[in-house]
Amino acid sequence: MTEAALAQFASDYAEHRAAEGRGYAGDALLSLPYLKNGPFAAQWAVRARSFEALMTRIVRPLAATRGALNMLDLGAGNCWLSYRVALEGHHAIALDIRDDAVDGLAAGSPFVARAPVGIDRITASFDAIPLDAASADLTVFNAALHYATDLSATLAEATRVTRRGGRIVILDSPFYRRERDGLAMVAEKRAQAAQRFGERADSLLGLPFIEFLTRDRLAAASELDWQRNWILYPIGYELRPIKAALQRARAPSRFDLWVAERP
Repeated sequence: MTEAALAQFASDYAEHRAAEGRGYAGDALLSLPYLKNGPFAAQWAVRARSFEALMTRIVRPLAATRGALNMLDLGAGNCWLSYRVALEGHHAIALDIRDDAVDGLAAGSPFVARAPVGIDRITASFDAIPLDAASADLTVFNAALHYATDLSATLAEATRVTRRGGRIVILDSPFYRRERDGLAMVAEKRAQAAQRFGERADSLLGLPFIEFLTRDRLAAASELDWQRNWILYPIGYELRPIKAALQRARAPSRFDLWVAERP
């Protein structure tokens, strides 16, 4: 994967996100992940449940033993997660390959201005994190790990920058119970590429992202002891497997919360 290809992807992805209407401002931006209106409100309702699980099951218990945390927010986008964590007194490092003002790091300026504790923004890939070893108490892949191109290398880098006894968290990435269902999703995505992405299709699908995760993929990619934290999502989300079965379609993914302690 060349730097030029990655830069082209970042640029085209920002344009695609803008065309979809995913650039938020004002009260809508500051409300994330509790967005109540608009075409993506249902998606954010799912992400809000993930966020609440992260805070209640990981962030607050870890802070109870360590005090104020350093959190590394990988795939931070517009920094909404960094902001929410900063509101509880923790320092956040928001990292993303995109620094655009659609929903890249530049869009996070209102969060940075309001945060009671500092939010640092770094434009970089999570394959090569420009931080010293043991820099973070908590490293979160924020709807981002499925964009890895080398899962083993990416998890090794996350392990490097996380302090012993800290946590590495996978938040809002698609998990499948069976490999074949994930592969079917990827095939569907590619079959619909021209319709979904238009002239940007080649750029947006040209990089070898892993696209999805399974328990077996995680086990093969690292020696970390990954634990799945099941989350009760909104009813429409939870009914998707039944709907898929009735339609004889592939099983849908789940998000949930996957956590490993840094040994």
